[in-house]
Amino acid sequence: MPFELFELDGEVALVTGASRGIGLAAATALAEAGSDVVLCSRNLTALQDVSKKILSLDRKVLPIPVDVSDRSQVLRMTKQVISHFGKIDILVNCAGTIALKPAIDWNDEEWHQVIDVNLKGTFLCCQEIARHMIDRAQGGKIINTASLLSTIGSPNIIGYASSKGGVASLTRSLAVEWAKYGINVNAIGPGYIRTELTHALQEDRDRSAEVVSRIPLRRWGNPDDLKGAFVFLASAASDYVTGQIIWVDGGRTAT
Repeated sequence: MPFELFELDGEVALVTGASRGIGLAAATALAEAGSDVVLCSRNLTALQDVSKKILSLDRKVLPIPVDVSDRSQVLRMTKQVISHFGKIDILVNCAGTIALKPAIDWNDEEWHQVIDVNLKGTFLCCQEIARHMIDRAQGGKIINTASLLSTIGSPNIIGYASSKGGVASLTRSLAVEWAKYGINVNAIGPGYIRTELTHALQEDRDRSAEVVSRIPLRRWGNPDDLKGAFVFLASAASDYVTGQIIWVDGGRTAT
């Protein structure tokens, strides 16, 4: 298969949650494949550090601080990108948060914080950027971040699991609705990945050993393990793929 199918030269990709973890890996992968990159996160200082890495790859970069759960900020972000680059070809939703506690102890504020960032934020970015893609009439690629917990149960993480189950359903519904516009909507389904969000679990020796024992590849994943899947879903190589979740989980969902 020709490597040209995976090249992103001339494309503009917007990545939320790009300051760290999976979002950082996604932004780096798309830049390495040839795309210019818009880096979005609430932490502008961290984005400026990532910008240096993207610039070192000889790609254009635009860092924008944004809270994806705030529609006005998402709208401002979208307008700023279009004004700067003239278009958005690829959207990657990686912004996310997590809270760990027994389900019976959650309060409304904690619930809404997780749902608003992980699910509402993903929808708002999809919605606003799809408006641009539809008006531009040249299609586009949207990649959401689901989770292993979109499909399996786990204790003490009900808000995160619920939000990611919602992201999986959102991805399938938008894929069907927007296919007529040439917009492919898919999701990455990470397994247990070493990021700041999973730090507490990594540090729990007994729980971490239990996690690894259930993964056929017998190890935690790293953010870079996701890079190939992001490039695939952002490129012409996936033009006939939509409404899918690509599991990058060391085989965990297969057990």
